[in-house]
Amino acid sequence: MLTDGTGPAAALLRGTPVVPGVAYAPALRVATEVDPDALERLRARPTEDADAALAAFESAAAGVADGFVERAARVEGAAAQVLTASAGLARDRGLRSGVRKQLRAGAGLVGAVEAAVDTFVALFEQQGGLMAERVTDLRDIERRILARLAGVAEPGVVLPATPVVLVAADLAPSDTAGLDPAVVVGLVTRHGGATSHTAIIARQLGIPCVVGVAGALELPGGEPLLLDGAAGTVAVAPDAAEATELVRADGERRAAVAAWSGPAATRDGVAVKLLANVADPASARAATEEPVEGVGLFRTELSFLDRPTEPSVEEQAELYAAVFEPYAASGRHVVVRTLDAGSDKPIAFATHEGEENPALGVRGLRLAADNPALLAHQLDAVAEAAGRTGVDAWVMAPMVATREEAAAFAAQVHQRGLKAGAMVEVPAVAVLAHRVLEVVDFLSIGTNDLTQYTMAADRLASDLAHLTDPWQPAVLHLVAITAAAGQEAGKPVGVCGEAAADPLLACALVGMGVTSLSMAAGAVRAVGAQLARVTLAQCEEAAEAVLAADDPAAARVAARAVLEPAG
Repeated sequence: MLTDGTGPAAALLRGTPVVPGVAYAPALRVATEVDPDALERLRARPTEDADAALAAFESAAAGVADGFVERAARVEGAAAQVLTASAGLARDRGLRSGVRKQLRAGAGLVGAVEAAVDTFVALFEQQGGLMAERVTDLRDIERRILARLAGVAEPGVVLPATPVVLVAADLAPSDTAGLDPAVVVGLVTRHGGATSHTAIIARQLGIPCVVGVAGALELPGGEPLLLDGAAGTVAVAPDAAEATELVRADGERRAAVAAWSGPAATRDGVAVKLLANVADPASARAATEEPVEGVGLFRTELSFLDRPTEPSVEEQAELYAAVFEPYAASGRHVVVRTLDAGSDKPIAFATHEGEENPALGVRGLRLAADNPALLAHQLDAVAEAAGRTGVDAWVMAPMVATREEAAAFAAQVHQRGLKAGAMVEVPAVAVLAHRVLEVVDFLSIGTNDLTQYTMAADRLASDLAHLTDPWQPAVLHLVAITAAAGQEAGKPVGVCGEAAADPLLACALVGMGVTSLSMAAGAVRAVGAQLARVTLAQCEEAAEAVLAADDPAAARVAARAVLEPAG
């Protein structure tokens, strides 16, 4: 019998569930630090002149970057994107300049690298959001560069030949991206949240994952663990027969998921649109290999993060047309989000610098207030791409806060013959959804930011993962208010945040009246298979149960009781 608890000696540890699935295997503790003896020998070396030391740094950084590129070529999707981004960070001129400055000030090579990285870490943490998430990438790059300078192997995950549950404080994106699901059957981290790089790649690979697990670092290597990625639990040294049976049953569930081919509907035939989140033409094409009915979120800003100047209308139109093309012939629609720049996604030609609190500053649609041409050019490009391909293009604005903002945006979109929508990320829009729906054609709930702003907690802060859980009752009440407004107006209301990829929560969202769910394409089959097992009445009952819960854990238990009854 498993017992509950929170300390390191507890038989059952709890965290934030990220990827559903059951895994049973010995724990493999991951050490991600450079060999301390090698590092001390490097520190003790005679000081080189600044130019020679800088050349040594450049060679090591280039080697690290090349390693990332080589690994990116062997993977796809989010994993490849993360590794490519890490390669760019390793080659960053600002990092090189920081090291050079420290060397010329008299610092040793190790100290110069550490000080330069510390400077960027402080800057990224100050910016918060996605930039703060990149601190993990920076520290990983720092360790890899120092290892090369010390003449030892880069730190990271070294996998055995037999299955394991990987346990770490956190995993660098470069480590997570190269994992083999046949060997790593589960992931447990002490830090991280539902939207961390580890979580994103774990979803793509289908590896059961629980993050934010207190006591994880006290787990001894080799200890048998039973991980439940849906419940967010890690059982230590469970009964072997019971664990084996749970894994067998989960294997049957996974087989049913893999066999599901859409289109999505509840067991009693109520249709639900399952859509894909995409970032570029490559991910748009890859998504068509899954049973999706279109794109529910095209993140346009991710194609422009490294652009110093605004791309022309023609350049944008070509990019958008390449995303639209795979969906044009089938008649599936594509929902385009206008630039969600600012805060954690700074774009040189769009965002404001020096904001004291950029998460609450000029971001998303607000950028058009003093730069209206930026939005006009993007809308022109979307209209041009839709005309070329014949795709049914819907356009929505991020960070809408008032009915007036939504109305002004919708007027510009309608002038170009496109459907206009608003994202529900600011709680004020959820509260007044019935008013906003008077001026737009649809709403799309971004549960990641809606949760962040509702709970006043950075969604990438691992210490606040319990607050940024999308199962928070306050967040779900705002979703329910928005969905009810959509039903009353007879207009679509979708969800495009991480909540849509959770099979149980997806059912509850449908029960609230949500009409579409958009997620990473790899999560579609699990959600579709779960919807096919339940009726609309069960979804509605689950919605009532989670809305009555006092906390996320109770909400999950309540949903499972309705949607996965014993027997």
